[in-house]
Amino acid sequence: MTSQPHKDAYGRGKDLSETYNPGLEDALRARYDALLPGMARSMVEVPWGHFYSRGVLDDKTRFLATIAGLTAMGGQTRPQLKVHVGSARRAGASREEIAEVIFQMAMYGGFPSAINALNAAIEVFEDEKGKDD
Repeated sequence: MTSQPHKDAYGRGKDLSETYNPGLEDALRARYDALLPGMARSMVEVPWGHFYSRGVLDDKTRFLATIAGLTAMGGQTRPQLKVHVGSARRAGASREEIAEVIFQMAMYGGFPSAINALNAAIEVFEDEKGKDD
């Protein structure tokens, strides 16, 4: 996706997050905004509106890079990994591409981190199968 300078960061982030994760802002708002008002909007505006919508990289590449970073960070990123594996799939990444990116990160985050990430990806892939039935 190319940057849309005519839209503010929140507008770009909202469009992009709804493309790959419909209902994300509503889910974040329901979970966190009572405790931390505005967090849901910030999560749409900052990562989605300022980073994911920059252009230069296509969406698939950007999601694969995100998966790589989250994998190297370790098992504590499992929930975010699952979200971004799903986004990468919706952006056209194959299961094999995702698995290869995760495996590559064993060199940087260690094999335990890669195994944890592969397990998270497998859960996403299994959920996809259930939706095809």
